[in-house]
Amino acid sequence: MANGGPVEHGFPHLETVRAAVTALYRRLSYDTVHRFEASVVPADVAFCDGDDLHLGVQRVARELVRHYRLPDARMIVAFREMEHAANVELTAGPEYFVELNDRFRTHRRDIGAALAHEVMHVYLHRLGLSFPGTRDNEILTDTAATYLGAGWLLLDAYREDGASSQKLGYLTPEEFGYVLAKRSLVFGEDPSVWFTSAQAYTAYGRGLERARRDERQPPLSAAGWAGRRRYARERRLARERGSAGGAEGPYVFVADPPGSLRVTFPCPTCHQRIRVPVRGRVRARCGLCRTVLECDT
Repeated sequence: MANGGPVEHGFPHLETVRAAVTALYRRLSYDTVHRFEASVVPADVAFCDGDDLHLGVQRVARELVRHYRLPDARMIVAFREMEHAANVELTAGPEYFVELNDRFRTHRRDIGAALAHEVMHVYLHRLGLSFPGTRDNEILTDTAATYLGAGWLLLDAYREDGASSQKLGYLTPEEFGYVLAKRSLVFGEDPSVWFTSAQAYTAYGRGLERARRDERQPPLSAAGWAGRRRYARERRLARERGSAGGAEGPYVFVADPPGSLRVTFPCPTCHQRIRVPVRGRVRARCGLCRTVLECDT
């Protein structure tokens, strides 16, 4: 939790974020991911200053348990002084003890954001899905919470001005925006209508721009002129070599079988690598997220 300190920006964790999206689709399946087509809405996690603190926090926790479809999980929430925003004790359940930073006693509007991350820890724990190392596992948790419809709360908790700053989660604001944009492009949902933080709008816009760039990488037909020209040069070199070859971009040419050239590239939706023959216009379908891709190979 950045609280008054510097906030990291940009996309330093992008490869881990993309790996997290792939892992979600592999572990949950296309059908399960699409059960989360509706996000948590503000009214369900609203927390007014006049609400009883403990009753209110339990209500918000129950709503997130419901959203993540953990009907037999119960969150016991308490407050204490601590360095981080929150912590959850991962046990066999069905009761899980969540501790929130004492500052949330007076910053109640962000309690939903903190709980969105902690309840997702429980969800992933029950799935048996994790990444090695604390940093990567926390990035997985932020990414999963955001892609499955509760992470817009984490981005909306980001506020920064000349005198103070606040950010929850391990992703940068722009990376939260990127994952939200990925979700938006799949489900046709615009999360920006729920933002109360002006900085969240900006971060989402930058994330959306980066997400759309994924859809304009060769060999996708939507690639721009410069990308297509670079791709054609790499393709020619690969044919001259007659064997596997690298590329300047995310695509790689492979001789498979010998004498037959193929190109592999990441799906712009789930980032699983796809392999298609190099033979002009090709329509490919990702076997993981079922996205249909128009390619010019």
